[in-house]
Amino acid sequence: MMEIENGNEDKPRLFTLRRFHLSEDYGFLLPNPLSELPAPYGPWMEIANNLSRLLQSHELRSQVYKMPQLSCEHLRGHRELYLAHLALSFITMGFVWQEGEKEPVQVLPRNLAVPYWEISQRLGLPPILVHADFVLANWRKKNLNGPLEIENLDTIFSLLGGETLRGFILVTLLVEKAAVPGVKAVVQAANAILQPDTEALHEALQDLAKAIGEMTAALKQMHDYVDPAIFYGVIRIFLSGWKDNPAMPRGLIYEGVSEEPMSYSGGSAAQSSVLHAFDELLGIRHSQESTAFLHRMRGYMPPRHRAFIEEIQSAPSLKQHVLSSGNEKLRSAYNRCVSALTDLRTYHVTIVTKYIITAAANAKARKGTLSHGAGTLQMNPPSSLEGRGTGGSGILSFLKSVRGTTRAGLIHE
Repeated sequence: MMEIENGNEDKPRLFTLRRFHLSEDYGFLLPNPLSELPAPYGPWMEIANNLSRLLQSHELRSQVYKMPQLSCEHLRGHRELYLAHLALSFITMGFVWQEGEKEPVQVLPRNLAVPYWEISQRLGLPPILVHADFVLANWRKKNLNGPLEIENLDTIFSLLGGETLRGFILVTLLVEKAAVPGVKAVVQAANAILQPDTEALHEALQDLAKAIGEMTAALKQMHDYVDPAIFYGVIRIFLSGWKDNPAMPRGLIYEGVSEEPMSYSGGSAAQSSVLHAFDELLGIRHSQESTAFLHRMRGYMPPRHRAFIEEIQSAPSLKQHVLSSGNEKLRSAYNRCVSALTDLRTYHVTIVTKYIITAAANAKARKGTLSHGAGTLQMNPPSSLEGRGTGGSGILSFLKSVRGTTRAGLIHE
């Protein structure tokens, strides 16, 4: 609901990023995430900081079973909670998929499941690795005073896949960073409609189109930092969930939480709040099936991010405002945003084709092991997810559908 500001009952409350705990500088990214937890949580951090080695030696599961049962009572504030969720998410994905899709575990042991569940409840997140962990909270600057650029960035935790995993996480982070002026423009546009202020709205739409273009440019860096064979054959299994996944048809039992298995989707770009916010502002209407999937993915976002999207959704319609204004300049600026968003989604199709569809065909032809700079990696391409996203969608048909419905949003003369 729009609320009253300054006791003036004629004016609805204007949007601010601060109200949703979003940052002017970082957008949906967690600003300067912590990389250390308080001393009592040393056992979690010891494992989380050594996941690559423990997975390569197939010792992660045995180490997790030896972990002490820790209480969450010493975790203070949302940044410690986010780091704890990130650490336990990475441990969980490694634990479940250590032996690939042929031997996933059926039960997450109590010493991991109970604190993971409690932390998830406190944050309003599900107990599985989500985009808000994997990308938004999983970064640190090498030089604290240096820029937010890939050469000056590293991840906090990793799994298998070395530089390719680092590249995948950090390029995705740079797409989120490129979106920040666009997130600010969403707020400015929503406020300009409420005031109303045509000039401010035109400027906001120009900023939004430019930001979406910058996101596409950032996404192109995938080719420089991410090897398709390693992404598909080594990394992808660890991003897989236990919902709509034939490798784990019953889901996962969280011991000490529920006696029944629980099902959660794996990581997905659809869990990023950015495109949801842009779609809602521009009034893009996707197919019933795509909308159902996208709305389900909102349950995997931090609650404040979800609330921001819902507030944009309930605001007065930008498209109707542009149409009823009859202003050619506004119509043209609106269409540039829709075109830029269509181009971004087209490029996402290109990336998915290279890193999933083509890589799947190549993995089938090759099978077994893959030699790379650091030696030989065991390939575990998830055959049960061929052609599907780790979030469980039929990936190419979904992406092409949302691109088509985006393009259909253009206002014609």
